[in-house]
Amino acid sequence: MLLRGRLRAMGAVALLLLLLLLLVVGFFLSGRDTEYGLRAAATLDGDPCGSRNLSASSLQPLLPPKCELLHVAIVCAGYNSSRDIITLVKSVLFYRKNPLHLHLVTDAVARNILETLFRTWMVPAVAVSFYDAEALKPLISWVPNKHYSGLYGLMKLVLPSILPLSLARVIVLDTDVTFSSDIAELWTLFARFSGVILMRLDRLRQTGWEEMWKLMARRELLTLMATSLADQDIFNAVIKEHPELVHPLPCVWNVQLSDHTLAERCYLEAADLKVIHWNSPKKLQVKNKHAEFFRNLHLTFLGYDGKLLRRELFGCPNQLPPGAEQLQQALAQLDEEEPCFEFRQQQLTVHRVHLTFLAHEPPPPRAHDVTLVAQLSMDRLQMLEALCRHWPGPMSLALYLTDAEAQQFLHFVETSPVLSARKDVAYHVVYREGPLYPINQLRNVALAQALTPYVFLSDIDFLPAYSLYDSLRASIEQLGSRRKAALVVPAFETLQYRFSFPNSKAELLTLLDAGSLHTFRYHEWPQGHMPTDYPRWREAQAPYRVQWSADYEPYVVVSRDCPRYDPRFVGFGWNKVAHIIELDAQDYELLVLPEAFSIHLPHAPSLDISRFRSSPTYRDCLQALKEEFHQDLSRRYGSAALKYLTALQQSQSRA
Repeated sequence: MLLRGRLRAMGAVALLLLLLLLLVVGFFLSGRDTEYGLRAAATLDGDPCGSRNLSASSLQPLLPPKCELLHVAIVCAGYNSSRDIITLVKSVLFYRKNPLHLHLVTDAVARNILETLFRTWMVPAVAVSFYDAEALKPLISWVPNKHYSGLYGLMKLVLPSILPLSLARVIVLDTDVTFSSDIAELWTLFARFSGVILMRLDRLRQTGWEEMWKLMARRELLTLMATSLADQDIFNAVIKEHPELVHPLPCVWNVQLSDHTLAERCYLEAADLKVIHWNSPKKLQVKNKHAEFFRNLHLTFLGYDGKLLRRELFGCPNQLPPGAEQLQQALAQLDEEEPCFEFRQQQLTVHRVHLTFLAHEPPPPRAHDVTLVAQLSMDRLQMLEALCRHWPGPMSLALYLTDAEAQQFLHFVETSPVLSARKDVAYHVVYREGPLYPINQLRNVALAQALTPYVFLSDIDFLPAYSLYDSLRASIEQLGSRRKAALVVPAFETLQYRFSFPNSKAELLTLLDAGSLHTFRYHEWPQGHMPTDYPRWREAQAPYRVQWSADYEPYVVVSRDCPRYDPRFVGFGWNKVAHIIELDAQDYELLVLPEAFSIHLPHAPSLDISRFRSSPTYRDCLQALKEEFHQDLSRRYGSAALKYLTALQQSQSRA
C-alpha cells in the first residue's frame, strides 16, 4: 500500500525515475547505451535510493547454486554500443561465479562485431544467442517515437515474445552500466518477488503482457501523439495502472550518475555498491561530485586484459566454447623445452578480435574499387595520418593492441582532424597475446573485412603515390576480367626522415638517380623485389609480365577472394614470400604496373626483426617453418610444388 500511495502522489517524472530505480522488466537497469541513449531522469522526491526504507542489507540475497545458469538480455545496435557492451561484460565476468547465457538483440553491424568477438574470446561457461533486431521492428514500428534511440528504444517491450518459451527469468541490462559485484546476487533477488514481475517471463506470458503493453500504448498515444522517452513512456503507463507490478530494489543496484540525481545520498550510506549506471548523455563526462572515483572504476574494466577472463569455473561442468577443447589438447602437446616452442604456441593462439572498432561507412559498390589492406601495432600509429592523405580510398586495417592501447587508439583517432574525418577506414583490433607478432593472422583479419572487389596488399610503413588509388582502379578496368592477376606495385625506399614525396613517376626517377631514393631493400634483401625488373619499369608504358622466383615478395593488387596468408609465419621473415608462392601455385599472373609506386619510410626496427638478426635460434625456427610450408605445398599441389622446394634449396646454397 505504501508503494501504491507513493505512485499516486508522484507525477510522470517521478514515475520515470521509479522505473529507473526499481526492478522493472526483470532487473531492467535503465538508460540507453551511447548510440541509443535514454534521457537523464529527475530524482524521486530528492531521494536517489527510490525507496529509502529498503536498505541493501534488508534485501541481501543468498547466492544461487554454484552452477545455476544465469540469463542476461541486452539490446545492442551500432558501433559505439558494441564497444560499450564489452566493458559491461568484462565487469560481469570479473565478479561472476556462475555460467552465463547472453541473449543479444542486435542489428547487422553489432552482430558481425559481437559474433566474432565472443567466438575468438573463448570464455568458458558463457553461451551467446543472437536475435535479429530488424525482424523485431514490425512489432513496434506502429508506436510513434521521438526519442533519438528510434525503434531500438522500444525493443525491450517485446522481449517476452521473442526469448525462448523455456526461459522463465532474465536480467535485462543496458550497455552503460558497470558491475562492481557478482551478478548472481541480482539474480537471486528474483526469489523475493510476489505477483507479476516484468521479465519474470513465465508470469508475464501468463498475464498477457503483450496485450497489456499494446493496450496501454494505444491509450497513451491518444494524448501523447508520440513517445518521447521510448519504452519508458509505455512502462510508466503500465505502472500507473498496475503498481503491483513494481518491486523496489536498494539504490546500490543502480547508482545513477546523471547530473540531476542525488546519487551521493545513496552511496555515502551504503556499505558497498553493486552497479554503476552512466545514465546521462554525457556518460563519463558527468559533473557528479565523486565522478572521478566512479570513472576510474569504469576505466579499470575498459582497459582490463580480456584474456584474463578466460578462466574456467571450477566445480561446474566445463562448458567450453567451440574449438577450445581441441586447442587445449594441442597446447598441452607442445614441449616447452623445444627451441621453437614460442613459435608453435603463437600459431595456436586464438586472439580476441573486435571488428570495426570505430564507426565505419562502407564504400558504395563499384565494380573496380580497391581497398588498401595493412596491419600495424601501437608503435606505427603515427603513420596513419600520412597514409590517409596519400590514399583517399577505403582501407581495412588490423591493429595489434592491448585493451589499454585500444583506448589510447580510440582517443588518438577522435582527436585527429585527419583520421576522425575518414569514415571509410575500417579499424579491426586484434588483442595482443603471446611473444611474437602474428603478422599474417593480422593480415588475414584485415583482408577478410575488405568490402571492395579488389585489395591492395600493403604495409603500414609504405606511402602509396598520391595518384595510386585512381590509377589502380583504371588499371583494373583496363585489364578486364583477368581474375587471376596480381598487379605488382613497385616498391622503393628512402633513408631520409625529411623527404619530399614525388608527385609523379618522372619525379621519382629523378630522386632515384640522385640517390635520395632506392629500390626497396636493394642492399639487404635484393631477391625480394629484383624480379620486378626496375630497369624495365623505368621505360615501361604498359603493364608487363614477370616470373616468380625464389624469395620474391612484391606488394600486389589482387581480387578479394585471393588465397589467405599462411598464419604459421609469425614474427619476422618470409610472411609475404609464402603468400606470393601460393599465388603463383594457383596460377596468378604477375603484372607490373608502369606508373604505380609506393615508398617505404624509415623507422626504428621492430622487436621481431631485432631478434631475427641477433638470434640463431630464431633463424633456425624460421627455417623449420619454411620446410613445413613446402611439405604442405607438396601435399596440396603435388609435383607442381617441386619448383618451390628446389628454389629454396638453391637460395640456401647461395647464402
